[in-house]
Amino acid sequence: MSLVVVGSVAYDGVETPHGRVERMLGGAATYIALSASYFTQVRIVAVVGDDFEQADTELLASRGIDLEAWSACRERLFFGPANIPTI
Repeated sequence: MSLVVVGSVAYDGVETPHGRVERMLGGAATYIALSASYFTQVRIVAVVGDDFEQADTELLASRGIDLEAWSACRERLFFGPANIPTI
């Protein structure tokens, strides 16, 4: 059995009381695919921006994730800043 993941591949900026990261790999499709790749063959269907870093493509490919079904656009990738307060 295999899994097709359709969703967002993005970069996130995260700030918590313990620190701040300006830009890190994020997006639901990214993390679903990485997790599922330990159990089955995975293909991602998504649009990525022209600023998607080669190292992140290599990370996904290193887990055997099929990236043939995603397309690159000539715009920046979706970016989602987040501020996580102390609970």
